[in-house]
Amino acid sequence: AEAFDRHIDPEVPRVILVDTFKDEAEEALRVADALGDRLWGVRLDTPSERGRVTPELVREVRARLDQAGHPNVKIVVSGGMDVERIGVFRDAGAPVDSFAVGSYISKASPIDFTGDLKEIDGRPVAKRGRIPGRAENPRLERIDLQRPD
Repeated sequence: AEAFDRHIDPEVPRVILVDTFKDEAEEALRVADALGDRLWGVRLDTPSERGRVTPELVREVRARLDQAGHPNVKIVVSGGMDVERIGVFRDAGAPVDSFAVGSYISKASPIDFTGDLKEIDGRPVAKRGRIPGRAENPRLERIDLQRPD
């Protein structure tokens, strides 16, 4: 979040994914404290392996942000959002400011796909709930993204 903040035009709103490596509420507070008024919102996109985003999680993150003095930070929810899931959050009165809809945005059958970082410089990494390290797949070919000198 801090690297993004340093390198991106200040006019670009800062919406930071906060469930990558630690607890969603903990990361939301850390990012809000670090970016202060430059933070527009936090995005919750907990993977299905960890139970997905729930109305209860949204309420917890909102309460913790408010208690820590960050009532203006918005909450964006994403991850398999369709009409039915959005309805669950609305019916529960979850304090969601925005829903990010990707796979279900058209009438076509959704093809759910995510691009996850699994390794950095040979070191296994992964979003919480995902298994770190490269997955072997005979259909995939390793490419070198290093730029030639």
